[in-house]
Amino acid sequence: MADRLNGTRILILETREEAQFSKLLAEQGAEVVQCPMFTIHDAPDPAPVEAWTRRAIDKPFDDLVLLTGEGLRRIMKLAVARGLDQALVAALAKSRKFTRGPKPGKALREVGLDAQQTTEKPTTEGVIEMLGRLDLKGHRLGLQLYPDKDHSALTGALAEQGAEVDTVLPYVYDSKAADANIVAAIDAMAEGRIDSIALTNLGQVRRLFEAAKAHGSEARLRAGLERTLIASIGPAVSGELAAHGLRADVSPAEDHYFMRPLISAMAAALAEKRPRVAG
Repeated sequence: MADRLNGTRILILETREEAQFSKLLAEQGAEVVQCPMFTIHDAPDPAPVEAWTRRAIDKPFDDLVLLTGEGLRRIMKLAVARGLDQALVAALAKSRKFTRGPKPGKALREVGLDAQQTTEKPTTEGVIEMLGRLDLKGHRLGLQLYPDKDHSALTGALAEQGAEVDTVLPYVYDSKAADANIVAAIDAMAEGRIDSIALTNLGQVRRLFEAAKAHGSEARLRAGLERTLIASIGPAVSGELAAHGLRADVSPAEDHYFMRPLISAMAAALAEKRPRVAG
């Protein structure tokens, strides 16, 4: 049914795939309230990213681990600017490629490559578990990181397996510019003007609380979340919610951590209660 979410107001915080998520929700009849959490920028110093790219070309990695699709796209953007893109794709084709969830796999397919293996769960722990089954002794391993995360558990685990890890951090977050949007979203939830908040990565939960604390709105945030259906796309988000003493009201069926199953779970849950009048 194309009107399963008619009369509901859904708050989304995604940035990279915000347009797609918004479109899918609107197709189901929802009124989508968008709140970008941060702006993504290229690494302020491109030199380390270019150096990593050239190392990958000069001597292709035995293994490549991608944690985000955004990371590969940013690496490719710089490679195109330097005229290295074709050489980089050819080099990466020679590596075994592993991804944290489906998004990096999608980015690989955009350049004509495929992952040999994807984590069962899109978490750092899932990556450690997946790679822990492999013999990495003596392997040169390229590892794409993402900002605002302590990656020492992952790099330490790989080092213990005997891998020579070569990391790259191709982008940064600019979160301050979005604080006003976040405070407005908190107010909307606290005032009962949002039926459900859809969370698609754990960084969104962290950003909500960081911005709330910075603006003295943490109590208001918790009050708003208490009266709003919280939809979590998967275990990483649900775990971060639990770390803040919160629950995920709905989540997709196991192993279906994607937007469409999340929307279906939200529609089913919201159908059980009378939607609030949009205000």
